[in-house]
Order: sequence, then structure tokens, then C-alpha cells
Amino acid sequence: MKATILGSNGYGGMLLLRVLAEHPEIELVVASSRSQAGQPVREADPGVPAAALRSGRIFPTVLAPEDALSRDTDVVFSALPHGASAAVCEPILGTVPVIDLSADFRFEREDRYTAAYGTPWPQHEHQNDAVYGLTEWYRRAVTAAQIIANPGCYPTATLLPLLPLVEADLVTGPVVVNALSGITGAGRTPKVNTLYGERTENANAYAPGTLHRHQVEISERLGCAVARRAPSAAAAPGATGTDRYPLLFIPHLVPIKQGMAATTVVTVSDTGRAIETIRNRYVDEPFVELTGTRPPETREVRGTNRIRIGWREEADTLILMSVIDNLWKGASGQAVQNMNARFGFEETAGLTGFGDL
Repeated sequence: MKATILGSNGYGGMLLLRVLAEHPEIELVVASSRSQAGQPVREADPGVPAAALRSGRIFPTVLAPEDALSRDTDVVFSALPHGASAAVCEPILGTVPVIDLSADFRFEREDRYTAAYGTPWPQHEHQNDAVYGLTEWYRRAVTAAQIIANPGCYPTATLLPLLPLVEADLVTGPVVVNALSGITGAGRTPKVNTLYGERTENANAYAPGTLHRHQVEISERLGCAVARRAPSAAAAPGATGTDRYPLLFIPHLVPIKQGMAATTVVTVSDTGRAIETIRNRYVDEPFVELTGTRPPETREVRGTNRIRIGWREEADTLILMSVIDNLWKGASGQAVQNMNARFGFEETAGLTGFGDL
């Protein structure tokens, strides 16, 4: 099977290239980047396995995106920026499966996309073809999708522990999420606030409450869960979850390279039933691990596609604690998981690493 990566110069694209280079079902990976076009792949990313280049599993030169898309391929991974991804992929949409790591196809309503990103939906005619790629919840749709919209890292860490409770109609009040992200979550483009001197020994909240773009994404997915459970309970198809559950989302930037921790506080009608619902929902999921009352730590999942979820009961309040690696389960690892599901491969193929110590 042949795979093409658009935007291989960012963190997501770099990790995709390394993972796909050793994936048992991939015979060739083509990397593309406008800024690095023409460079030898190992010069653009010295971390690429030399053995994969010697065996011919990686095309030796970084191509421009247009040149990469002109080659025969079975799947395209787009790690391009929001707003640019859909435009670059336009020539192949509907003909080659696209797994998009940007937000261009994540929303079911244009007003939600516009609220989050400030611009109209790109590629209107293809939006209804897209499937939200939270694999554990949309697996059946992913298997037939031509466009898979990989979720953001904050939504992945937040939604996986919360969705079982919303679907079971156990949530009775507002949802408050405090989430901490490693610096790589801000991307690879140089910015003053991600400089070492700015971030080391420093942590802060930013875009709190309803200001962050991922608040809109999380809220819409909660609304979709309500609509699946009881269509009349949702205001409209794709309605935001704030129609039923006011959501305050407070992201923080912390001085670690990669990793994400989300703590979600929610009132429920029955804490015991809520915990049992989470246990039952994820008992057979290979990448979801439950730690019970022990709070999980980011170092336990770094370098893996796993999410770990813990909890604590406080009267009618449930504190949900989850951790992921923002570059793996929050981006590239989840994209490969979606590819595996889409093409009928073992879902853990290429994603069985034990992580860092």
C-alpha cells in the first residue's frame, strides 16, 4: 500500500513519516512540503529510519504537494494548516481516501467552523462526505469514509472520557474542563511564546471559557451525542452541546515538550453508574486504558497511541482525568489508527510501541 503525506515538515507530518515507514502494511511513503521540496528526506528529517530509505519504503526526496498528489497513492494524510488543507487536497477529494489532521472537515455546521476559525467552510461540496475520526466512536463510518477528519488533541483527551456519560444521559449540569498541553501542541512554526526562555519554569491558561476554538469542536460533538441518543433533545442536526450542557474549557500551556492532561468536572445523576458506563464502553478498546481512582500521568502514555482515564467521585460530581500524547493519540497516531480501520488492517498495526520511560 502507498501513502502520501502533505506537510511533512511539521510535528504531525514528521511523526507520520516515521510511523508509516515501519508500518507492516505500507510499501512506500511519499513526503511532501512546499518549504522543503527537493531536499533529501533524511536531510529534511534526520530522524527518518535509514533502513526504510535503503529498502525503498520511503521516496528519497521531499516533493512539492502538487507533485506528490500527481503520483499514484492509496491514501493521503494531510498535515497542512487549517484553511489550506482542503484547498490543496481538492483535486483528489472523493477519489482517494484523505485523512485530514487540520480542522477543515471536522464540523457538521458552517457556523460552528466560522465561530472557531473565523473563515467560511472550505470545500462546501465535500463537507457531507467527511467523517469525524474519533475512531472509538465513529469506527463503522470510518471504514467507508473518503474523508476522515482527525480530531484535535484537546477534543480527543476530553471527549473520550465524557462521551459515554452524555450518550447514557447521565450528565445533569455544566461541564468544566481544565486541560494542559505540551509545547508541541502549538506547532513547529516559531513563536515568541513557545521559545525556551518563555516557556521553561512557566505555565499559564489561555483563551479560557468559550474563547478557544476547540471549545466549539468539543461542544458540537457533545451535541452530536445528544442527537444520536434522542434526536428531539438536540436543537438541530450538529447542534452544539451547549444547548444541553454549558461547557467551560480552560486550556493551559505547560513546560513539557509533548503530552496532554485533561481534568473534566461534571455533575451526574449516578456516579456509580457513570463509572460502570465508562468501564463497559471501553472494555474492548485497545488504546483506552482505565486507571480507576489513580490519576494517570502524561509520562505513562508519551510516545504511544494510548489514552489513560481515571476518576474520582465527590457526591454527585465526577472528576474525570485523562492523559494522551498530543502528537500520537492527539494527532498522527490517531490518523494511523483511522487508516488501519479504514482499510481493514489490525487497528494496532504500526502503533504497538511501549513509549518513553
